[in-house]
Amino acid sequence: MSLNINELKKQFDDYKAKKLSLNIERGQPSGKNFDLSNPMLNSVTDKDLIAQGNIDIRNYPGGIAGLQEARELFAPVLGIKPEEMIVDNNASLRILVNTLMWGLIKGLKNSDKPWILDNKPKIITAVPGYDRHFQLLNELGFEIVTVKMTAEGPDMDAVEKLASTDEKIKGILFVPTYSNPTGDTISDANVKRLASLKAKAKDFTIFADDAYAVHHLTSDKKRPLNLLRACESAGNPDRVYLFGSTSKITFSGAGIGFMGCSADNIKFISKLMGSQAIGPNKIEQLRHVKFLNSFKGGIEGIMEEHAKILRPKFEVVQKVLNKELGGTDLATWTNPKGGYFVSLDTSKPVASRVVELVKELGVSLTPAGATFPFGKDPNNSNIRISPTRPPVEEVEQAINILALCVKIASLEN
Repeated sequence: MSLNINELKKQFDDYKAKKLSLNIERGQPSGKNFDLSNPMLNSVTDKDLIAQGNIDIRNYPGGIAGLQEARELFAPVLGIKPEEMIVDNNASLRILVNTLMWGLIKGLKNSDKPWILDNKPKIITAVPGYDRHFQLLNELGFEIVTVKMTAEGPDMDAVEKLASTDEKIKGILFVPTYSNPTGDTISDANVKRLASLKAKAKDFTIFADDAYAVHHLTSDKKRPLNLLRACESAGNPDRVYLFGSTSKITFSGAGIGFMGCSADNIKFISKLMGSQAIGPNKIEQLRHVKFLNSFKGGIEGIMEEHAKILRPKFEVVQKVLNKELGGTDLATWTNPKGGYFVSLDTSKPVASRVVELVKELGVSLTPAGATFPFGKDPNNSNIRISPTRPPVEEVEQAINILALCVKIASLEN
């Protein structure tokens, strides 16, 4: 495909004259996705005051681990047993931060001392990755050590080398299923390597933020080998904490967060969490239980309805990118089977320029470098595409503009 800079600039000016306002910056559900859960607002009434175990949902008692029926409902999302679950409030990120903070000030179950005494303890992350992971680790005072995210998950050769030689490396934090932003899922082989890894720190911990565990876009709903079961088989049952939420199942920011780990870890962390609060919001938990159990097909059923809304948006991203950038050698991109993002890499170091150009045309993109710690992509190439919130027509228009700006920025370079 030959590129004519004058022709491209004319297209640029034509778009600029339209004064567009398009947003593919954050991975948010659309109004249609939220509408699926509107009946949940009325799912609990004054006739639903008593939960399993004779728990009054209006009162304090009930336990830090959440309602039993909520643990039973969400355990399959993480592929574990109800007794290996803590069901909490709002979102998984909050529980993740809480667990990391306890590691810092108290240490986790197999720790000899609080992590903070190691003077800048370290956590491995995979890049490109989730910007909020980098932000929270930095704010907590961890040193972030990066490895490459591959099509089979974090680069395990690098992980093994780092963890086996540095006692200050306390764990790894990554998204195991449909990773943000690449959409990659960890392979079974890499799950086993993580589970059996010979770490220098005896309390090396896997923090697996499985935010997209059930967020399939296709009928190929393959799940990776369960990390908790794999660690158990490898003789390291307390090595992993799994995290998930209903943030993109029901309502974002008004849902349920949950965590899974060994029964011994549940006992350990529950005591610590119990010092912070008497228990979670049982009314919200019961609301979710009643609504999701009544939805046709349960959680799997509502996720299929979400996929019907989201799939055309991901399909149009692939259609436009293939049409406009296919065969140009200007960029490569992922074609995920689930999750909320598409990751695009420019062949030349022009990602920041592309983001600058699309902004001129009224398109909001995630800032270049956001998928790396401190916003610094060493190759200046990665761009995260979030097509989930706008309608299909706006996604198509935004991706056409993105492709145009990749061409212009590459020719400028």
